[in-house]
Amino acid sequence: MKPYSNIAELIESLEDEIQDINAEIATLKKKPNSFNERILFKYIDTGSTGKAKEFVRAQGVMSDRGSLFSSGDVSRLIKDGAGDVSPALLAIARKVVHMKKKSGSNR
Repeated sequence: MKPYSNIAELIESLEDEIQDINAEIATLKKKPNSFNERILFKYIDTGSTGKAKEFVRAQGVMSDRGSLFSSGDVSRLIKDGAGDVSPALLAIARKVVHMKKKSGSNR
């Protein structure tokens, strides 16, 4: 919770958090518009770059290098983004990365 000096500030802060959460929910309810977004949805769903990598391999998609898709490719997508990825979805994937680092492998 953010610091506040009175109840009005606390209410405003909480209302802002509600708006942010509702925006994240709306983003997660949307269908992916690209294969990269499908990868990010899989990562967000599983919290695992390895499982997202296996999803891509099962689709028969190779990496940009022409080799099998790797967990590093998933991590790079999360870190660097891509032109066909929604910034809001990318932000959620990055949030999952931070949650995993903060609390171990648990989400």
